[in-house]
Amino acid sequence: MRLTPATLVLIDLALEEDLGRGDVTSEAVLDERAAARGEIVAKQQLVLAGMEVAREVFRRVDPAIRFEPLRGDGDDVPHGTAVALVEGPARAVLGAERTALNFLQRLSGIATLSRAFVRAVEGTRAVVVDTRKTAPGWRALDKAAVRAGGAANHRADLASGILIKDNHVAACGSVDGAVRRARAAAPHGLRVEVEVTTAAQLDEALAAGAEVVLLDNVAPKQAAELVRRAAGRALVEVSGGVRLDTVRAFAEAGVDRISAGALTHSAPAADLSLEVELHAAKQ
Repeated sequence: MRLTPATLVLIDLALEEDLGRGDVTSEAVLDERAAARGEIVAKQQLVLAGMEVAREVFRRVDPAIRFEPLRGDGDDVPHGTAVALVEGPARAVLGAERTALNFLQRLSGIATLSRAFVRAVEGTRAVVVDTRKTAPGWRALDKAAVRAGGAANHRADLASGILIKDNHVAACGSVDGAVRRARAAAPHGLRVEVEVTTAAQLDEALAAGAEVVLLDNVAPKQAAELVRRAAGRALVEVSGGVRLDTVRAFAEAGVDRISAGALTHSAPAADLSLEVELHAAKQ
């Protein structure tokens, strides 16, 4: 998981939010020379993500903290497994604890749910992809966590690809008109994708030269019918209402891609904790 400048800013904002005015509890009860040694432990079975971010949180609080990963992003981690060792000044370790765990828990939760979706479609042609429904400021991290879980990324931002949605179609008057305008203006190398909901719209999209069609909010049976109608003339993606208990049915309909906003907007945080031993200051 690469630490981009935006991610470093996010870490700093998170630390300022939690530690900006100090840690009055640790400052009151811990000697400034006290040391802490502990493990970050998975309290459930999970797919790990966010280790480099957690390391950077501890480093930014105090470079004297030693952070030793025992597992890496993308690893399946059994319940009760230690994923990292943390050692250093006790005040600094406890000051960084919550922020580091917040990053690890959110990102591991996304990776864990992504892995579950990927496993649910095994044996089919479908690739599970995410959406732009990410937490503001977290997009690069959320999408990295999706990859750690084995799923793929859709657009990173609005400049990454042409995706004609229902509002674009309404503004242009038709699917055909929207696709033809997009193809005429598209930067070299960008595929044109268009959202359709009916067979007539699919036919329009294919005739206008769309390279990807997005079947939005259709049932698996309708998706299968539209896949047969497309007959390989374009990649077929399905989106809308995709859940873990329905994703297999969409995959078996023969679609190429399944986009699921749930991967990032509905993933429950994974349960990890920092279990430490405190050591009195040496005399």
